[in-house]
Amino acid sequence: MSINVDPLRLSKPQDSSTYLAIKTMQGGRAVYSTRVPLLDLPTILPVPNPGEPDKDNRKVDRLHAKHFGEYLDTKMDWVAPALLARDGGGCTFEKVDEHGAVGYLTVPWAIGGISSLRTIDGQHRVLGVSIEKQRITDAISAVDREMARKVSPDKAAKLQAEREKLVGQMNRLKAEYVGLDIYVEPDPIKAQQMFVDVADNAKGISSAVRARFDSYKVANRTLSDVIDHPLLKGRVDAEQDRMTLKNPNLMGAKHVADITRAVIAGAGGRISKKAEQTLTDGEVIEQVKDFLDVISNAFTDLAAVTEEDSEAERKPDELTMSQKLRRTSLLGSVGMLRVLGGVFRELRAGDNPAELDDITAFFKRLDPHMAAPVTETSIWRTTEANSDFEPNAAAPIMRTQNIVHLVGVITGWYKKAPASL
Repeated sequence: MSINVDPLRLSKPQDSSTYLAIKTMQGGRAVYSTRVPLLDLPTILPVPNPGEPDKDNRKVDRLHAKHFGEYLDTKMDWVAPALLARDGGGCTFEKVDEHGAVGYLTVPWAIGGISSLRTIDGQHRVLGVSIEKQRITDAISAVDREMARKVSPDKAAKLQAEREKLVGQMNRLKAEYVGLDIYVEPDPIKAQQMFVDVADNAKGISSAVRARFDSYKVANRTLSDVIDHPLLKGRVDAEQDRMTLKNPNLMGAKHVADITRAVIAGAGGRISKKAEQTLTDGEVIEQVKDFLDVISNAFTDLAAVTEEDSEAERKPDELTMSQKLRRTSLLGSVGMLRVLGGVFRELRAGDNPAELDDITAFFKRLDPHMAAPVTETSIWRTTEANSDFEPNAAAPIMRTQNIVHLVGVITGWYKKAPASL
């Protein structure tokens, strides 16, 4: 009996992938520009180990990488820039046009930590895809084990639907692509300089800019409506995260988002994923504007800021009310405004929320005690709040535990105030 075997149908050992690429020059180096499936990233690029940093790159943060994988999973309209990698000489390029600009790029796989490629920019994306791939693989295995047992028809149907969803997630990683620019540089010393140059020339996005454009968070999404309030209108810096004494604005866009979170979730908390999904923008805007109304009416210094014409011309050495506030009042500190936002949230929570007029009246009692720097005879140093203020401070201590503690202290004063209040 003879057996006919067709060797052409048998898989051959494979240790590389081939992509269509464009070859150009940059800085005297050849650069291959291509697009690869997300699922290929951990195959052709070394997967970074958070516990063993690459000596030619920065240490990776596993949680940050995991968040990128979650981002891919939850955002169908995800976006990410091209990754940058360095080829030490293992890639081959076969031109397909007469000019040699377009061709087939063969990239060796990264096997056992040995790779022709080294990541210059994109380590977290590579690790994030690897983590997401492993998550899906483990989840499919768990579902398969469960389906192998005797289960009810209803449960079997649910498991099958879950499996199909997981397979769909894996197929997305295969079907969706990301850019990859590969620089040919065999010299490892020059490769290290490439990483430094990329880091030096990249302008990071400030938290203020992120707050303006990141629409996934309700505190950011409602920003444009909140800053229309008379206290903030024309007084929010759209670019800067830090308010220096020279900055004419009251606060930055990031700080408005911080205050929004304090009003909605508490001074030390974050708005949970569930709350992000259930809260409407209108509810958030209304609550934050109620808070801004209360403090504008309760504190004379903030009332003065509100009444100032933010577009009026000033002499070169003339200070805005916001600048004066930072020099003379605790209310010039975003930290103190976050604390008050947290107090407002506590008083408005529960089955019997305090009335806005009552909160305004309570805050008016705090108004005489807002001078900065704090003195040793002020309520911030002679009551249980003293652990939250340094001597001669112009703001509370900004550690989360201090912010939360101070919110609790002031909230308690609403019902039982110290004799000095």
